[in-house]
Amino acid sequence: MNSFGFALPGRVMFGRGEAQKAPALIRAYGTRGIVVHGADGTRAEWLVQALRAEGAEVLTLACGSEPTLQMLEDTLAQAKGFRPYWVAGLGGGAALDLGKALAGLIPAPGGIMDHLEVVGRGLPLAAAPLPYIALPTTAGTGAEATRNAVIGLPEHGRKVSVRDERMLPRIAIVDPALTDHCPRAVTLASGLDALAQVIEPYVSSKATPFTDALVRPVIAPGLRALVRLMQAEDADARDRLAWTSLCGGIALANGGLGAVHGLAGVIGGVTPAAHGAICGVLLGPVLEMNRRLVADPARIDEVCVIIADVLGGDAADAPQTLAQWAADSGLPGLRAQGLEPAQHVAVAEASLASSSMKGNPVAPEVSELVKIMAAAG
Repeated sequence: MNSFGFALPGRVMFGRGEAQKAPALIRAYGTRGIVVHGADGTRAEWLVQALRAEGAEVLTLACGSEPTLQMLEDTLAQAKGFRPYWVAGLGGGAALDLGKALAGLIPAPGGIMDHLEVVGRGLPLAAAPLPYIALPTTAGTGAEATRNAVIGLPEHGRKVSVRDERMLPRIAIVDPALTDHCPRAVTLASGLDALAQVIEPYVSSKATPFTDALVRPVIAPGLRALVRLMQAEDADARDRLAWTSLCGGIALANGGLGAVHGLAGVIGGVTPAAHGAICGVLLGPVLEMNRRLVADPARIDEVCVIIADVLGGDAADAPQTLAQWAADSGLPGLRAQGLEPAQHVAVAEASLASSSMKGNPVAPEVSELVKIMAAAG
């Protein structure tokens, strides 16, 4: 067995009702802090008011879209002036990433570009991040368990990360009740992202016994939960999908992803499409490519058997079955999401440099990646 290690949030709390413990836990880090939330601030009002009742002074910052460099610059200026002791993120992956970036950069003496990968210097943080507490309201990105924050740079056509092991949340509170009645389209896109983040680490060239133990048992329950939620609101399915998302976040932070996320990081930089929707539409075509090209397809074959067992059909056709199910459930293709065929080659070339692509079970050629995007519509 090869050597491996893993890093986790300081404390993980999972289950319905756990979010109610957040105010006291957060307030223990100090009397002044920041709550980053999504576009609708009313969804965070319960937390803000509870923190104020605990005697905390709270600054709220909205993250109405996936965070960009300009958004990070603007909120960082406000945050530094407030001089917080802690940062809490309540929302989907975008809000959690913005909060995580702020927690890391508020104490940092340098500028943002010192720490951005690819387009910046990619330096480790020169000072320890502020305590960060993450409360996801969608089941998808697993950002409550990762050590990086993804930031979009539209002028560069890229999404890049601020990354440091110390950026792992001090507390991750995954309360599936916070995801109840999430809009159907958001549930579909984020749920497919969660599914990709348990499938890719399992078939990754960087898989470890630790990541295997996390993701292999949740692939089938996660897919079944997503299928159920496309039919009706269901608390048990929300619970299972939230657990799938958490396991995927831990696995991607400690192992590898693959071509789905390698392509998605670039596509997300050149289109306004949501990350989960991009991942969802790429997952089937990437599985098909990897099964066809990899030397030992045993793990991919295993995943295909699981997909066929849940969705029906033959395991040999499972990638296409998954793609068709997602489309029938309302997931738009890449062109409808804003990616034109003329962009495919440039996207494929840029994606080869991504850290996610390095975990793919086979090193793909540009021509194969172009085929994937064509198949994804």
